[in-house]
Amino acid sequence: MNVFNIVIAGVGGQGVLMASKVLAESALASGMDVKQNEVHGMAQRGGSVISFVRIGDKVYSPVVMPGSADILISFEPLEALRYVHYLKPGGMLVYNKGTINPSTVASGLATYPADVEEQISRACGGAHGIDALAIAQQAGNAKAVNMVMVGSVLKKLPIDAQVVEGVVSALSKDKGVEVNLKALRGGGAAA
Repeated sequence: MNVFNIVIAGVGGQGVLMASKVLAESALASGMDVKQNEVHGMAQRGGSVISFVRIGDKVYSPVVMPGSADILISFEPLEALRYVHYLKPGGMLVYNKGTINPSTVASGLATYPADVEEQISRACGGAHGIDALAIAQQAGNAKAVNMVMVGSVLKKLPIDAQVVEGVVSALSKDKGVEVNLKALRGGGAAA
């Protein structure tokens, strides 16, 4: 198998790193080579977070180069725009429609673009937006947006969904297992 590149983008506190861990652990459990890398600089203050997951028979580097991602998962629309250049032609973009104001907007130095979804469509014709927050709330916890987003791309991954469910169960705290599995399945249904 060639290397399969996944980019996950969001805002600090949304669970980007946990989603990345789920995908990396699932690939390992499937017997694949995995390299994972993240940049979370100002994430604790609501800043941008990006994570790369590369899986295949043999992976030599954890870094996804611009123009080479098979999938971009974005937890926030502006983050989808910020990182869409990582997608390869024909790559898949799934983004959460829920917005989070960056610090420049919150402080009044900038405005959140009213046409953000149109900009995403222009940048990536095959982009698919979902209301991940509503799906997570239906699953039982608004914090499960990350599992909704992982579920939204399961059908496109070279990993069996049952393996991902097993990893989610193992990584979740006891009382969060059922919520996370419902969120994962809800994301799959939304895709």
